[in-house]
Amino acid sequence: MTTSFSLVTTWTPATDDAPLGYGIELTNTGDVPVSNFRLGFSGPARIDPHATLENGKLLKRLSNHTLIAPPDGFVLQPGETWISTARGLSYGLRHWSDGANSGYVELNDGTIVTLATAPTRAKGHNSPLLKGAARFPVPAKAPVPVSIIPWPKSVDTTGARTAPPGLDLKPVGHDARRAASAFANLVADLFPVEGLVRPASEAGLQVTIRHRDGMAAEAYEIQFASDALVVEATTRQGMFYGLVTLGHILRGAKQYPQTFIFPSGGTITDEPGLRYRGCHLDVARQFYSGAEVSRLLKLMSWNKLNKFHWHLSEDEAWRVEIDAYPALTEIGAWRGHGKALPPLLGSGPHPTGGYYSKAVIREIVALADDLAIAVIPEIDMPGHFYAALQSVPELRDPNETGEYQSVQGFPNNSLNPAHEPVYKFVETVIDEMLELFPAGVFHLGADEVPLAAWSGSPLALDMIERLAGPEMRRKHEAQYNQLGNHHGADEIEGSPTAVIQAEFIRRVHKYIASKGAITGGWEEAAHGDAVDKDKSFVIGWRNVEINAALAERGYDIVVSPGQRYYLDMANGVAWAEPGAGWAGWSGPQETYEFESREGMSENGLKHLLGIQACIWSESMTDRAIFDRLVFPRLSAIAESAWTLPERKSWERFRALVGTMPIMYGNWAAD
Repeated sequence: MTTSFSLVTTWTPATDDAPLGYGIELTNTGDVPVSNFRLGFSGPARIDPHATLENGKLLKRLSNHTLIAPPDGFVLQPGETWISTARGLSYGLRHWSDGANSGYVELNDGTIVTLATAPTRAKGHNSPLLKGAARFPVPAKAPVPVSIIPWPKSVDTTGARTAPPGLDLKPVGHDARRAASAFANLVADLFPVEGLVRPASEAGLQVTIRHRDGMAAEAYEIQFASDALVVEATTRQGMFYGLVTLGHILRGAKQYPQTFIFPSGGTITDEPGLRYRGCHLDVARQFYSGAEVSRLLKLMSWNKLNKFHWHLSEDEAWRVEIDAYPALTEIGAWRGHGKALPPLLGSGPHPTGGYYSKAVIREIVALADDLAIAVIPEIDMPGHFYAALQSVPELRDPNETGEYQSVQGFPNNSLNPAHEPVYKFVETVIDEMLELFPAGVFHLGADEVPLAAWSGSPLALDMIERLAGPEMRRKHEAQYNQLGNHHGADEIEGSPTAVIQAEFIRRVHKYIASKGAITGGWEEAAHGDAVDKDKSFVIGWRNVEINAALAERGYDIVVSPGQRYYLDMANGVAWAEPGAGWAGWSGPQETYEFESREGMSENGLKHLLGIQACIWSESMTDRAIFDRLVFPRLSAIAESAWTLPERKSWERFRALVGTMPIMYGNWAAD
């Protein structure tokens, strides 16, 4: 006798005649009838807490985790299907990856049965579902003779010679030796058996790497000759980037000898247009092993990206070892049925997750430094803190009552700025983090605090009255038990919530500054001008107008608008494309052609640090989705960060990007 099931979900948009329908179809594929069971499922889509459920009962909903049951007395016979329909979602589905991607059945005796779960089907959409990175074929004739991404400031090469089998590196001095070692390790990992670095005895072409005074921090120059090459730079980072450029040229000429050449004379002189060229990775919604993070760093360095924004905490999980609070990882790093954090975003009923030990973090930080990348850790606060609050409940005001919800559907998920034990916790975490991350930057998040946060906390209400007067207190009391977030994240600027969040950020920022570190934050960190502008930077994510306004106000800004640089957004509008859609969509060309400087005044441009790709992970249970969403758009953003606007060319980029490696090796079907 076997007990097994399969789960199919369906999507029917709302019409003039009927509300939307999110169908849940559970089929008994075993050979015994079942009754008194419960069905749990999760994925990016969230059933609204006020939704009606036809032919079923909604038992529990926490963000995207849902637990439902059939009507009383229902028996699911072998071969039959129970169909229930939810009429109400937090947002309408736009792409096949929006729906449930994991499910399980809890039987009457407590036994857990995992389910085979098919991608959500949409009415009227029958196209094959897309996964894997889109291929950009290298043409027989390219617009340029050498293959380099991002495109350099000046390419003045002459002649051509047969591509050498590899490069024989001859570093002069400590910095050159470090750059040469990092490059040799990088190409051995990214391109095993290609032998891009090899000795003269194996026909390696000699490359001298040496110091030259007076060049910009990340600048380099390559001098070509038929029998030897020279790479010069003032810094180790510049030397490394010169070698990366040589690696691109060599691979292009070896793999596509009819399209690309290896120069025999002339020079390449290069330096980046922007000093902050970042990639963010959310490791809380989905966990990535240390090996995966290391692989991403190597791909970043091959694209000359130099900042890794490591998003280590969220409502869904806490991912970094903190000695003073072991519960953060004992509880907050794991999800599963019956745990403090239920199955979320496809994680399944059995304990799933992980965290980074301090030993692993030190290895990753050292690797990043070798690859000319600074690691910026983020612990998002005061919002997005549900996992930590579940792990360390004494951080809550014990007298707080009522419920508010985040835009992602997590209840009471924000650190309380009026609760004094919060600050001992935060300062302890900052101390341990700054010891692990020597770049001297701590990103405190500060985004998406719900408007009604702390409206049931006597401590918070007293704080609001003390800071802003009794009228603001009454205004906040009126938010009690208001769920909010009906059309995206609440706008809190000017609200009582913003007043005490600003006080929290001001105090935490002061502590970070006392440690000699810089504070990073999302754009909301600028509310109330709570951070010193000379000791902080903000990342603008909502739109270009906000980026320009923040720069005009004197904030150092990193541009990362969701519409173009959030790499969880789908490549197109089709249902068959995976990814999110709340900010729209952006194909590789749209991403490439977006210009971060547009709309900024001369004064604003002085505060433009750079740009950043953001990899949010809600859809990334399937790593073939990761490859499709991240590549080649990561290279498009990298070129926009390095290459001056007047030297960008979509036609050139499209011809060259097929030479670039991807993360997991999942390519789209032709």
